[in-house]
Amino acid sequence: MERKEEVGKENGNSEEELRTLSDGSICGFESLHRLLESSLSPPVFKEVSRLLIGMNCGKPLEPLPIIEIAKGLSSQHDFDIQAFRFNADKELLREPRIVRVGLIQNSISLPTTAPFLDQKKAIFQKLKPIIDAAGASGVNILCLQEAWTMPFAFCTREKRWCEFAEPVDGESTQFLQGFARKYNMVIVSPILERDLKHGETMWNTAVIIGNNGNIIGKHRKKIKLLQMKCQNHIPRVGDFNESTYYMEGNTGHPVFETAFGKIGVNICYGRHHPLNWLAFGLNGAEIVFNPSATVGELSEPMWPIEARNAAIANSYFVGSINRVGTEVFPNPFTSGDGKPAHADFGHFYGSSHVSGPDASCTPSLSRNKDGLLISDMDLNLCRQLKDKWGFRMTARYEVYADMLSRYVKPDFEPQVISDPLLHKNHV
Repeated sequence: MERKEEVGKENGNSEEELRTLSDGSICGFESLHRLLESSLSPPVFKEVSRLLIGMNCGKPLEPLPIIEIAKGLSSQHDFDIQAFRFNADKELLREPRIVRVGLIQNSISLPTTAPFLDQKKAIFQKLKPIIDAAGASGVNILCLQEAWTMPFAFCTREKRWCEFAEPVDGESTQFLQGFARKYNMVIVSPILERDLKHGETMWNTAVIIGNNGNIIGKHRKKIKLLQMKCQNHIPRVGDFNESTYYMEGNTGHPVFETAFGKIGVNICYGRHHPLNWLAFGLNGAEIVFNPSATVGELSEPMWPIEARNAAIANSYFVGSINRVGTEVFPNPFTSGDGKPAHADFGHFYGSSHVSGPDASCTPSLSRNKDGLLISDMDLNLCRQLKDKWGFRMTARYEVYADMLSRYVKPDFEPQVISDPLLHKNHV
């Protein structure tokens, strides 16, 4: 981080701004929510929160009590833990459908110069108490961050990081299957997959582990729906050089029917594509997870907006997970943007949160600390919001299907009506 602090001083940054650069906090606070809570009077903070994170069933989002075991693990292993409840209106013909969801964000455990096996084992050991806290808290569905078993080395373009790739039923899945069985918990595990049956091709994959420890299925990163073909949303932005490592996804937009609800996984960069979110909704998702790895300079203003918009537009819940910390690599790399070579990606700003279909969302986890976010959600809220707003009923999909079918053809002509006087000479 010394390079960034020096840049900060050259640019005339204040001491508080330099602190943000050096430790990943926001002026010394772990999150925007905590900064505002500390800085504003209670009545003003309440009104600001109403505008920033919305209301659930006409009330502020309800905090959940955290059990002592989870508090103890949080204190002992120094991770943030927060818990909230999304309510739905009481119905006469349906019982509440309460599902408890957990999101885990974390930094890597060892320097990227350490032996790969040691790095992987250290991450496993770091996550064990956080997963135990989730299981002890009664979490039904748990989602980890993108490529959680490794540093996010895709910026380097060095092929040696491919050693972290593993089969769907590999070491990380076996590690998590024990927790799934122990806690009766569905686990979403995003990994770098090595497909042994197809030439050892690599994919960015989310493995869905059932609450009995079985593998329900997998989803491969980032696709869109045009003419029913699978196209990839692999980022080519700044240091994100992921196409060096894995292929475009080929699994469609699957929704996995688990013991606790229907879930989809929209991995990282897929969140920038509204059609991705739409496709999971059309397939019946009630919760869509967005395991990610993204840095502050690139995407932080977008982070609180995109998933929340998707939850509103598609009448489902969204769990957004981002890793934490600054990962420094042995060899400097460049991004083809004329800037000097550098050895880190930037700060992964955490800030994991859950968004509801009613435009409410939880406060974010810490920007600079490992964390577990627990959310109870009444899935009845999904249908209630469909009935209220009628987005599906009024969507007119046939209109857009027709336009998209024309757009993908080479002879497409945009529908532009020009002012007839625009190109005439005026006296």
